[in-house]
Order: sequence, then structure tokens, then C-alpha cells
Amino acid sequence: MVIGTWHGRPVGVADVHLSAEADGTRAALTPLTDLREDAAREESARPARLPDDALPPVTVVVSTIVGRREDLELMLDGFAAIDYPDVEFLIVDNRPVVPADDVLPGLVAGRDRVRAIHEPRKGISAGRNAGVAAARGEVIVFTDDDVRVEPDWLRELAQRYVDDPTLDAVTGLILPAELDTAAQIWFERYYGGFSGERTWRPLVLEPERRAPRLVRGARITVSDAGRAVKRFAVYGVGAYGAGANMSFRRTALERIGGFDLALGTGTPARGGEDLAALIGVLWTGGRIGYEPAAVVHHRHRRGTDELLHQLRGNGLGFTAMLTSLVLGDRRHLAGLAWQLPLAVQAMAAQSLSRIGGGAADAAETRPAGLEDEYPRSLVLNELRDYPKGPLAYLRSRRLARRMDARATSGAGAARGR
Repeated sequence: MVIGTWHGRPVGVADVHLSAEADGTRAALTPLTDLREDAAREESARPARLPDDALPPVTVVVSTIVGRREDLELMLDGFAAIDYPDVEFLIVDNRPVVPADDVLPGLVAGRDRVRAIHEPRKGISAGRNAGVAAARGEVIVFTDDDVRVEPDWLRELAQRYVDDPTLDAVTGLILPAELDTAAQIWFERYYGGFSGERTWRPLVLEPERRAPRLVRGARITVSDAGRAVKRFAVYGVGAYGAGANMSFRRTALERIGGFDLALGTGTPARGGEDLAALIGVLWTGGRIGYEPAAVVHHRHRRGTDELLHQLRGNGLGFTAMLTSLVLGDRRHLAGLAWQLPLAVQAMAAQSLSRIGGGAADAAETRPAGLEDEYPRSLVLNELRDYPKGPLAYLRSRRLARRMDARATSGAGAARGR
């Protein structure tokens, strides 16, 4: 996989099967080199780089259970190289019990602009909400502890807020940090990584204004430089954003009530908290910017068992997220009824493509030895767990309410002493 860039900004990607023949490699890279003229035109049309004093204060929140020390250290090293004038990096320790031999203080010690807090309630949503409550920034950025960030990542995200003050959230591009194992290659090739279908141009997502009032917010218009290029169901917003690279104005998070404590990794629902937040912004009339120049690199699951676990969580988490939305606002029932047939059709076509071996034009560029090894059962396992989401969410919500009750009781007892 080769990523083409122009002046540091990604413009496309190509699968290249390396060989001793230079002509073959050159031909495989032709789609990227052909993008140079378009990239040069777009570069000249981009808004001027903002001076430091024009950028808003930013807080980066990372919720972690400190399970991958090497990844966490690499992420923190990347934070040290970030080019941004007013930023704090907030590491939320989301372990219920901190071990005596805790490595986190040593990882954070001596790092400028980095501080750590503890949130004992289980789940990434609890960690992220704790980070928001402790944050000093006007813009809150979220990423995960298994990413590597580019030095201008925050500047690219923040500039979109300044250039367009009507944006409530901005998401960025997630690229692989490595493609060393079959599972990592499968995730990229058959699932498109975290976006499903990568887009290389800045976009704006907003609710379709002509939709009937009952279902307003259920259908989204995607615009490129003010021109509508696509319309899709809001429930498919994951094509343009994920928790590893997303940001919100603080006011937008307050409007939607933060992250649902019953969603996300660390809960029985296993996922969906990031999509629920992005959908919440659009459902309440907000606008989201997508900025492909804001890049992070995610280390995909290395083993097949890990990937299988992730995909099962994706399926379960998606329907858990839909359950959360419906229970929060019954208008989502009408929105789903309006948009679900199109969404099911798109998902079925996507699943059939995966079961059939992925994109037809990818066959010639598959790495040697992977032609017949793709476990099609991965797709079936993801689909199999869809029906489990609603019950998982209800169980997760009961647990979240108990955690909240215990936290409230503990805070009251502390004040009474």
C-alpha cells in the first residue's frame, strides 16, 4: 500500500505488488502520479495557513486502560512533535483499579503539555466524558492509544473551525500504521480500514433541509466546495469519521449530552459511542467537516482472532448504537423506517463484495499468498452479531445507571465527611 501525498497532504492510495521489474512498479503508481495536477490546483485554492494566535485552544483526550505500553509510548512521543500553539494532552486512566506497579506515571512524567486523570467507571464513554469535564480547550479532540499522529494533525483540524465557524465537529483521515500481517491487510482491503471508502477532499456533512420535519436529520447531504456530491442515511456517518480521529466544539458536546455511558469499548455494547455522538450532532441540526489533511495512523489488529473479535464488536455495537438512538428520541424510528431500506441494500452489496473476495480491481494487486486465504466467515460473524446489539445495550444501560448511582453516592459521602 503506497500513500501519495502532495506537500505533505494525502491525495490517494495505490496497492503495489513490489517486484524486480521497475516498469511494473511505475505502472502501478501511475494513478497516484496522475493526481499531481489536481493536487496542485487544490493546494492553490486552500485557505492560507492561519497564524498561531488565530487558532482556538485545543484539548486532546485519550481514554486508556494502559494495556499496550509500547503503543501508548509511541502515541505520546508523537504528541511531543505536534505543531500547535495552545494544546493540552489529557490521558484518562480508565482502569477501575490502578495497580501498585502502574507504568502510566512514568510514561507521562516530564512530558510537556501532558497530564493524566483517573476515571474508575468502566467504558470509553465514561473516560471521554471525564476528559471533556477536565478539559480547558474550546475544541475537544479524541483519539485512541494505538495511533501515531502527524505533526500538523491538530492544526489541520482546528483550521476548519476557524475557516467555517458553523461547523460543530471535524473528523480526519485514519490510515494504517503498519500492514505486516494478513489480518491487517484484510482489514484494509476488504473493510477499507476505518472509513470503508476513503475520500481525499475536504467535505461538509449537514442534514438535508428539505426532509419532512418528522425525519429531519435522518438524511445527510455531503458537499464539496459548496456543491452537493452525495446523500446518505445519517446512520452511515461512520464512512466519514471514527473515534480514533474526531473533534467537537465543546458547545456541540454539551448540546448532545456527551457520550452515552452505555456504549463503547469496556461495556457490554462494545462500540458505537463515537458514531452516536456524530449522529447526535447532525440529528440536532449541526454540521460536520471532514478534513483528509488531518491524519493519524492506526495500528490495526495483528491476529485473525483479534480481528474477528473487533468485527463482532462492530456488528453488535452498531445495532446497540441504533437502540440507544431510538430510546433517546423516538423520531429515530421514523428515520430508520425511511432510510433503512437503502442502508440495508448498501450493506448487503458491501457484504457480498467482501464474501466474493473484495473489489474486482484488487485481484491483480493482492499480496502473494493471500488470494485464497481470506476467511469469509469474518463477514458472516459480523452479521451474526447484529441481532445481539439491542439486548446488549439494555444490559449496558442498567450497568451504567448502577455505576452512576455508586459514583453519586460516593461523592455525597465524601462531601458529608
